[in-house]
Amino acid sequence: MTLATNKTFRNPIMASGADPWMYRHTDGFYYFMVTCGDRLDLYRSKAMSGVASAPKTTIWLPPDEGPGSRELWAPEIHHMQGKWYVYFTASAGGGDATRKVYVLENESDDPTKGSWTQKGAVNTALPGLDGTVLEHDGKLYFMYAGYGHFPEYGSAIYACLMENPWTLTGPESLLTKPEYDWEMQGGMAINEGPCFLVRYGKIFMIYSASTTWSDDYGLGMLTADADSDLLNPDSWTKSDRPVFVKCVENGVFAPGHNSFTQSPDGSEDWIVYHAIPESDGGADKRQPRMQKFGWTADGRPDFGKPVAASTEVAVPSGE
Repeated sequence: MTLATNKTFRNPIMASGADPWMYRHTDGFYYFMVTCGDRLDLYRSKAMSGVASAPKTTIWLPPDEGPGSRELWAPEIHHMQGKWYVYFTASAGGGDATRKVYVLENESDDPTKGSWTQKGAVNTALPGLDGTVLEHDGKLYFMYAGYGHFPEYGSAIYACLMENPWTLTGPESLLTKPEYDWEMQGGMAINEGPCFLVRYGKIFMIYSASTTWSDDYGLGMLTADADSDLLNPDSWTKSDRPVFVKCVENGVFAPGHNSFTQSPDGSEDWIVYHAIPESDGGADKRQPRMQKFGWTADGRPDFGKPVAASTEVAVPSGE
């Protein structure tokens, strides 16, 4: 990250890193994670724009071999039922067939302290990645990108109820699979990386589409009424066009795999995502970025365009 003044910042917020997850907690801190591959690191910061320079704690080192020992991707931290949980993707080193979503638990008030306990792999019906959770209307939902239909498509997003933060109960529902051209760029059809916005009586599931190394990796959206059956695919309406895409004039490509948070005073909504700073730059050049977004008159998120690295962005309100 480049600091322009004490009132502005410039993207990216970190020199490198994929799958950024930023979580605003009631303790006044932001907790931030990115894919590291061989470990799980957790940043703790009072300032959204200062996460890169915040203290970093390695909270998990995988076993030397076996399930969950390789390719640690897309970590997410959540606070639920009075405890901290981290969901992350890992494999046994055997590729997609051994890829699952694993869960860690910590009872400490401060997740950079205390001990993290491995609760095992979530009992999904399919191998897959990018697990996330949604607490809504007294229920806990798990959604992930499951494999199983290659070569028709690489992954689709499934949903299931949870009986606790690491165990699924009941059948899984297929909510979205690649079907539009913009979901099939880069040599493979992919839907992955689900996350949620709940606002104005609606639930918006934002997901990433196409291959993460493609310039045309971007965000799609499903919308459901907040009081509907979220496991029923008919409850969801899928946008036939992406809602956040590359911006050639701003030098930002492949924006996706995002999280959402709010400014310290709660008055602003922010999207945190990774992108590549040059065309055909490849997945190794993914960088975490963030920007404020708004809402349309009919109550839908409006993410605008990815901002250029040269743009001085006002720091989040209350920072």
